[in-house]
Amino acid sequence: MPEAGGWRGRIGAALSRWTLKDWLGSAFALVVVDQIAKVLALQWLGSGQVVEVTPFFNLVLVYNPGAAFSFLAGASGWQREFFVGVALLASGWITWMLHRHPGHVLFCGALTLILGGAVGNLIDRLWLGAVIDFLDFHVLGHHWPAFNVADSAISIGAVLLVWDAFRPVGDAQARGGSAAGAPKL
Repeated sequence: MPEAGGWRGRIGAALSRWTLKDWLGSAFALVVVDQIAKVLALQWLGSGQVVEVTPFFNLVLVYNPGAAFSFLAGASGWQREFFVGVALLASGWITWMLHRHPGHVLFCGALTLILGGAVGNLIDRLWLGAVIDFLDFHVLGHHWPAFNVADSAISIGAVLLVWDAFRPVGDAQARGGSAAGAPKL
C-alpha cells in the first residue's frame, strides 16, 4: 500500500524543513537561469529580430525600460530608479518574510519565485537600464507583451501567493506546511 500522502506529501514534508538559506539558494538558482537565458537571447537575437518558433510563439529581443506589460516604459527616465528602489525594498521584505516563516512551503515558494524574478530583472536594470525580454506569445495577430524567465517567475509566484492567501488555515499542514498555516500578508 502506498504511503499516506504519496510523493507530494514526502516533497512537502522535505520542503517544510527548509531554512532561509535553502529558499535564498533557490531564488539564486532562478536568477542564474534567468541571466543565462538573457545572455543567450542577447547572443542569438538581434534587436527587433523575430524568430518564429511555433505559430503562436516567437523569440524577439526587446529592451523594456518599464515594468510588467511595459508599464511606464514611455516615461522620461525616472522609472529606472523607481523600479530599482521597488526591487530592493521588495527583496528586503521578502527575505525577512522567508526568515520568519521558512516552513510555510507554498508561501515561501511563491516568495522565492518573486524574489528570484525581481533580482533577475534588477540586474538588467542596473546593467543596461532596461529589462531584456525575449518571449513573445501571440494569437490571431494579437501579441502578449514580450517577457522573460524572471517575469514568468514573478507571475507564477504572485498567483501562488494569492492561492495561498485563500487556502483555509489548516490546509497548510496537509501540504507540508506548519500546523499554524501560512502567514497572511
